[in-house]
Amino acid sequence: MDAISLLKSDHKTVAQLFKRFEKASPRAMAEKRELMDRIIEELSVHAAIEEQLFYPVVRATVPGSEQETLESLEEHHIVKWVLSELDGLDPEDERFTAKATVLIENVRHHVDEEEGKLFPMVRDELGRHALNVLGDALEEARAIAPTHPHPRTPDTPPANLALGTAAAVADRIGDTLSGLAQGSVTAVQDVIATVMGRKKPASRPRGSSVARRTASRTRARASEVSERAIRATRQAKETGERATHRAQKSGKAAARGTKRTATAARKGATATARTARTATKSTARTARAGAKSTARAAAARPTRATSAAKRGPVAKRGPARKSTSRTAATRRTAA
Repeated sequence: MDAISLLKSDHKTVAQLFKRFEKASPRAMAEKRELMDRIIEELSVHAAIEEQLFYPVVRATVPGSEQETLESLEEHHIVKWVLSELDGLDPEDERFTAKATVLIENVRHHVDEEEGKLFPMVRDELGRHALNVLGDALEEARAIAPTHPHPRTPDTPPANLALGTAAAVADRIGDTLSGLAQGSVTAVQDVIATVMGRKKPASRPRGSSVARRTASRTRARASEVSERAIRATRQAKETGERATHRAQKSGKAAARGTKRTATAARKGATATARTARTATKSTARTARAGAKSTARAAAARPTRATSAAKRGPVAKRGPARKSTSRTAATRRTAA
């Protein structure tokens, strides 16, 4: 990206943050503080790379740019002082919103002056290749630029290059320590929430992007370690619970087996008793039937004997009469 496009991109980012700040509710103090922290970082880095590289190159290579660059440096000076007062100021302070409004007005005026006058002069004078080379240099300078305002430091080379680098190192060390502190506190809160089975608290780290990134990384690493320990504890607990459950299950199975055996024994005894009762009833029925049959047979025998006795004499008289008849006939024949 060429130098002009890079700086315009910075202007656009800050303009969006300004709009969000202005639309924030007067009672949204936490949101305003977070937005102001981002504004401070963006403007501090942007001012540093312009003062260290862009303005010196423009003054050396673009005729007629001297006055414009000097005015820009003075506007930077005013902005950095306001930024330094806003840096860390309690958003509930009665001067907080007023200072922020003055800051926004000054920066918007500065952007209009640069994009309307200085940038066209630079683009007309420098070719595409030179602007691309300058853009690469600005990108490299961004990586080591201060993230907080330093209005008392020089704003022109060579002093601003040396002191700006030193300030950048101090800022980033401070941001890193701030991030570590914020991340550690949040990590402790995460551990408590995890142990208690609650939802982890939402966290919005404050400060520069370095501080926020450090806080997020610290929280993530600490959460990972704590969650591993908690998982291990839970696994051990679950192993014990599974062993207890298996023992209880075995006990319940044994109890069920005993119960089934007792039930089977009761069912067997009931079936045996039922079979015995059925057999007894059957034997009784058979005996009664046999007795009745015997009684009927006994009753029938005297009747048959009487009938036979009656039939006996008649039967004997028949042959006797026949014999007498034959004898008489024989005698008559002989005579």
